[in-house]
Amino acid sequence: MDWDLFCRVIDNHGDIGVCWRLAADLAARGERVRLWIDDPSALAWMAPVVHPGLSVRRWTAEAAAAEIGDVVVEAFGCDPPESFVRRMASAEAPPVWINLEYLSAEAYVERSHGLASPQSVGPAAGLAKWFFYPGFSPATGGLIRESDLPMRQQRFDAAAWLDRHALRPRPGERVVSLFCYDNPALPALLDALAAQPTLLLAAAGAASAQVERALGPGLERGALRALSLPFLAQSDYDHLLWASDLNFVRGEDSFVRAQWAANPFVWQAYPQADGAHARKLQAFADRFLAAAGSLALADELRRLFAAWNGLTDAPPALPDLAPWRALCAAWRDGLLAQDDLATQLLRFVAERR
Repeated sequence: MDWDLFCRVIDNHGDIGVCWRLAADLAARGERVRLWIDDPSALAWMAPVVHPGLSVRRWTAEAAAAEIGDVVVEAFGCDPPESFVRRMASAEAPPVWINLEYLSAEAYVERSHGLASPQSVGPAAGLAKWFFYPGFSPATGGLIRESDLPMRQQRFDAAAWLDRHALRPRPGERVVSLFCYDNPALPALLDALAAQPTLLLAAAGAASAQVERALGPGLERGALRALSLPFLAQSDYDHLLWASDLNFVRGEDSFVRAQWAANPFVWQAYPQADGAHARKLQAFADRFLAAAGSLALADELRRLFAAWNGLTDAPPALPDLAPWRALCAAWRDGLLAQDDLATQLLRFVAERR
């Protein structure tokens, strides 16, 4: 099928990261995808490899005059151009119109996934917009997962990848990756990490800037030494997560990729003034920790998640990695048993054409 996927880059490149992964996954399955982006500049480092079947278009006047495809996906309620929508409504065979929503573990996602929103007024009159919610249960649209992801992970050589990128842990050092928004809890985390031999790999942007300010030019404190990373392509960011003993992630895209990595992770939800991030964090923690097996581990992780998200004044304290890793592996296996997002989206569209 021919797909038009619309994406606006709001901030932090999270939206474009999710949209590119979905577009590339659909193209890898034989679909033809046009990815309309208002600012595609980040793709120069994020996705430098060309994918057959996938073309990136600037969201300009060209979008308004483009031929209508079989499926239109607007990411996160970004609203396609009005003239484009008007032609969707007048088409002899209107496309299936999907609103791909933000990821959440909250209960409303299961209630709202797959619902239609009939359009009765305006340029879209007569169309139906379908709400498609990613999620963590079979009652949702699932998570983005490429078909070959488990096989690629099995073949991955963490030591060789780290060495190839001159990221060489010393004997006995744990490897920790850090990708975060501005976070007041970072200095306390660095203190906690400094108590044990640690190589901290800080992602380009807010993470590396905060680490450099906190540690100074030497980028060391106690048993901790840090390295600032360049911007990584999505494939190499996945490799970083696979090669690290502990991953600090943020937003949506890196959050999902950390779960596929099955290594211990700490999530920083996108901070929102109305406190919605606290509800998102709690909803995910409730699902994730339900199978912890150990009440002590669950309590430790819940306190850590709250501290890292600024929901408590307590400093971040890290649990033992071994039982945490086992929990993450079991959680990943449960997600693998569910259909991924592209598989479900293809089925959803086919049922409505």
